[in-house]
Amino acid sequence: MNFRKANKNDVSAIVAMIADDELGKKRENFQIPLPSEYLVAFEKIDADENQELIVVENEDFEIIGTLQLSFIQYLTYRGGIRAQIEAVRIRKDKRGLGIGKIMFEWAINRAKERKAHLLQLTTDKKRPKAIKFYEDLGFKQSHEGMKMHFIPRLHSE
Repeated sequence: MNFRKANKNDVSAIVAMIADDELGKKRENFQIPLPSEYLVAFEKIDADENQELIVVENEDFEIIGTLQLSFIQYLTYRGGIRAQIEAVRIRKDKRGLGIGKIMFEWAINRAKERKAHLLQLTTDKKRPKAIKFYEDLGFKQSHEGMKMHFIPRLHSE
């Protein structure tokens, strides 16, 4: 498998994976042509040195996975850097093959390379299998997360 920084041509495949699960179907708008909001967001992510939108390719150079790492500078932990992992997705026909574990191992190593003192994630409580997967990787439930939405939801969650 090959891990690389995503480019503009990858955005459609990334959004397709993000939209292809029970929660993503409710909040994403995957269609061809891709709505411009996704391309605008990609340009902002791509321009930010603290954002790494990654695609994973198989031996045939097909995109089979994606993840986003954000590196957040803090004053706490003596000016430490936290790595946040988001939007981890694997193409539906490649799920259950151990690719997710390999992706997380890569992300953990990348966070260490960037001198992060921790790697954190959030996951929806409606994803018990994902929570078990993260715990098996060594993640601990340490905080209770909260959200406040500012724009009307396009679809019910």
